Amino acid sequence: MLPLLPLRCRRAGFAGNGSPWPLQWTLGVVVRVPFPGQSRGSRARGMDAREFVFLLSEEWCLEKSVSYQAVEILERFMVKQAENICRQARIQLRDNKREFQNWRALKEQLFNKFTLRLVSCVQLASKLSFQSKIISNVTVLNFLQSLGYLHTKEELLESELDVLKSLNFQINLPTPLAYVEILLEVLGYNGCLVPAMRLHATCLTLLDLVYLLHEPIYESLLRASIENSTPSQLQGEKFISVKEDFMLLAVGIIAASAFIQSHECWSQVVEHLQSITGIALASIAEFSYAILTHSVGANTPGRQQSIPPHLAARALKTVASCNT
Repeated sequence: MLPLLPLRCRRAGFAGNGSPWPLQWTLGVVVRVPFPGQSRGSRARGMDAREFVFLLSEEWCLEKSVSYQAVEILERFMVKQAENICRQARIQLRDNKREFQNWRALKEQLFNKFTLRLVSCVQLASKLSFQSKIISNVTVLNFLQSLGYLHTKEELLESELDVLKSLNFQINLPTPLAYVEILLEVLGYNGCLVPAMRLHATCLTLLDLVYLLHEPIYESLLRASIENSTPSQLQGEKFISVKEDFMLLAVGIIAASAFIQSHECWSQVVEHLQSITGIALASIAEFSYAILTHSVGANTPGRQQSIPPHLAARALKTVASCNT
């Protein structure tokens, strides 16, 4: 496996000018170990770590909430690992030691344990859920063995403890799904014309899509917000707060789901969401447009409704500035 760190690392100072952390390590996580049942082509290209977590959760019949929780735990754990490695690298430079003397060894250590840590994150997430079964150590060890990794129960427990200690035992993290479900419940009480149960099923599908196509979807939003097809690095870093805004993501997911379920009721749903959250109608429309263009293609609300593109861009700029 080749682990690459999520964009949250930029906030910690990685991938900037003069940083020892390579820029390409901030672009996601690519898994090179073949998942059981993968096609030959998929094995060759590898897969995003989020995709690997989702496939593993399906393999173990876990709830969707566990998948999202596992991804959030994994990303935060990887950020902590990046912080530790970069801290050691800076100490070496400060002490005038040979430049990045142990850099290769530190990276190899992270690479070699990444599969085990990823699976541990899924197992920990399963233990947090009251609705999903807890994945046993035997199940985990058998799965790792099918990938060619031989570990003991002691190593598995040490891996879980390493993740817990790195995150200061704070692994019950918020996920976009929690925001989506709360908003759907409020919409139901407010008399939304589209049944919440129908919206919920579509929301889960689109939320998976946003996790898997995170970069292209948010890149299109960034380009819309700055009205420029080539954003600068500084503009991209300022936009990270938008990427981490789960409420904005939730309203975009629900609006896109409403458009798929019922074109006629889309405007009413968006107005309800604006009233509940205070997020501008233009921002909701533009976000749902970005999601839908990466899923179902053309004829999406951002182009059907009478919201000028420059107003949508301005609204997204406001969201970004309010979160910085």
